[in-house]
Amino acid sequence: MLTIRRFEERLVREVFAGNIPGFVHSYIGQEAIAAGVCRHLTRRDRIVSHHRGHGHCIAKGADLKRMMAEIYGKKTGYCKGKGGSMHIADFSVGMLGADGIVGAGLPISTGAAFAAQLERKGDIAAVFFGDGACNEGEFHEALNLAGIWKLPLLFVCENNQYGVNTPAAYAMAAGEIARIPRAHKIPCKVVFGNDVEEVHRAAGSAVAGIRKGGGPFFLECRTYRWHKHFLSQGLEDLRPAAELEEWKRKCPVASFEKKLRDRGVLSAAKVRSINDKILRAVEEAHDFALRSPYPQPQDALQDVYST
Repeated sequence: MLTIRRFEERLVREVFAGNIPGFVHSYIGQEAIAAGVCRHLTRRDRIVSHHRGHGHCIAKGADLKRMMAEIYGKKTGYCKGKGGSMHIADFSVGMLGADGIVGAGLPISTGAAFAAQLERKGDIAAVFFGDGACNEGEFHEALNLAGIWKLPLLFVCENNQYGVNTPAAYAMAAGEIARIPRAHKIPCKVVFGNDVEEVHRAAGSAVAGIRKGGGPFFLECRTYRWHKHFLSQGLEDLRPAAELEEWKRKCPVASFEKKLRDRGVLSAAKVRSINDKILRAVEEAHDFALRSPYPQPQDALQDVYST
C-alpha cells in the first residue's frame, strides 16, 4: 500500500512538471483496495484493471522499473514504450492489463474466469472497475454470464463516487450499485474501501468461496480519489473541496499506520525504515526510466498482430 502511494506521488510530481507524456490517472486514496484484494491472489490468478491501474500492477507484483519506463514511453517498459500509463500488463504475475476504455476489463475478466474454470487448477480471476463502469452494457453482460456459468470471478467495484465529475448517485437509476449484482443472484458485500483490514477480510472470504466452486462474488469498496479524474492543469475538478478534504482525513495509508503503531506492531523508526526503502526503490525505478532509450520509428509495427 505504501509502495503504491510513493510510486504515485512521484508520478504526480513528474506529470505536473511536464516530464511524462500522455494521460496519467492517479490511484492515490484507493490503495487499500488493490492491496487488500491482491494479498489473497496467487501469481496464477489473473486480474484485469481499469485506466487507474498502477496500484493493481504493484499489488500483483509487477516490476517498478518496467512500469516507470512504460509510463515514460521508454523501450524498456512493459509495452516497449508504446502503451503508456493505461496499458501496463505483466502476464508473468497474472496481470492481464489495464485499459483506457471504461468497463473494458469486465468482458476480458469473464473470459479469464472461464479459462480458469476449464483449466480446473483452482485459479480464479478478479476484475477492478469503477462506479462509472456499472452503467455500461458490458457490466450487465459480464454479471449475467458469470452468474449462469458460476465462473470463478471476483468483481471488485472501486466506488470512488464520481465518473470524472458526475456523481454516481445521479448517474445510476438503480440508486445503489449493490442492487445490480444481487438482481443477478450474485452474492455481494459493501465495505469501506479505505480500511485495508476490512477489504482484506471481505476479499479473503470471497476468494475462499470462489475457490470452493461457489461462483462469482461482488465486492463494492466505497472510497475516494484524491486527484482529478486524470492529472492535468487544464481539467476542472467540480467535486466539493470540503468533501475531498473530509476523505483525505480518512487516508488509508495514514489510518493503517496509526493502527499498527497504536497496537505496538510498528515503531517510528520502523516506519521510517520501510518508507526509506520504498523511496529508494521508486527512485531507482525513476532513474532506470530516465536512462532508458525511446523506441525508434522502425519499432512501431513490432508486436502488432493482424489477421
